[in-house]
Amino acid sequence: MTDANIAQTEPVLVAVPGKNRRRRLIVLNQLDDFNRLIAALSDYGRPERAAFEATGNYHRALAYRLGRAGFEVKLVSSVALARTREALNNSWDKNDPKDAQVILHMMQIGNEQFYHDPMLCGTNDLQELSNTHDIVSRSKTELWHRVLTHYLPLYWPEAERFHRSSRSDWFNCLNSSSRKYTGTDLGSCSRVRISITC
Repeated sequence: MTDANIAQTEPVLVAVPGKNRRRRLIVLNQLDDFNRLIAALSDYGRPERAAFEATGNYHRALAYRLGRAGFEVKLVSSVALARTREALNNSWDKNDPKDAQVILHMMQIGNEQFYHDPMLCGTNDLQELSNTHDIVSRSKTELWHRVLTHYLPLYWPEAERFHRSSRSDWFNCLNSSSRKYTGTDLGSCSRVRISITC
């Protein structure tokens, strides 16, 4: 099995079982370089396994291309990589060629994780929908906290005790405030419509 590791940026280190020398390649984030890497690894005539540290979005295009070419794609945890690098080199110093060697070592001892590419697994739409739901939920919570901590205390301070109550409590509080400040009863207004859903 040919092992290739892809560090954070461009260095790729190729190790072939039974051979002492390792081959080092530089791969840019371009389709031509991805194809060149796939051709170089396929020349060995062995099953290929690639591992990389996920950083930002750089790894996604390369992992997708390697997965489409039939490679076994693995992921190396950033934390595990940092701890292993510190243990092997007795230093926290970091650079890409050193990371490539540490990732190769982690592949050889089996300290890697599965990588599920959402495009290859067919879960990309579900992942995007989940991310959209997360963004909407966070925005809703952020808006609610902004209303609670700024607008209600500023414009309607007596509403704080009702913010966890039902709608009818809110309406009664609003109606009593309206009577107190304007002298009108909101229940008698023809323009106010109350909808109750069960």
